[in-house]
Amino acid sequence: MPKNKNVPLRMCIACREMKSKREMTRVVKSADGEIRLDPTGKAPGRGAYVCGNEECLKKLQTKRLLNRAFSSDVSALVYAGFEEGSVGKE
Repeated sequence: MPKNKNVPLRMCIACREMKSKREMTRVVKSADGEIRLDPTGKAPGRGAYVCGNEECLKKLQTKRLLNRAFSSDVSALVYAGFEEGSVGKE
């Protein structure tokens, strides 16, 4: 019998739903304090995940959820990366 592969799950910081890691977009805060989008999902540092749902992206910006997740100010450029549509794998 073939073994079932374990699919890693992550929680969206906007809707708080558990989804597959591959469906999510990762934002990372590196050791030097730089906050940026992580398209590979492998950059070192503290990560927060956001699903590609349109409602989640709106909630992310209106409530400034990345600021809460990283306990620091997040530049408008990071939020602008979500607006451009460069995020969202669904």
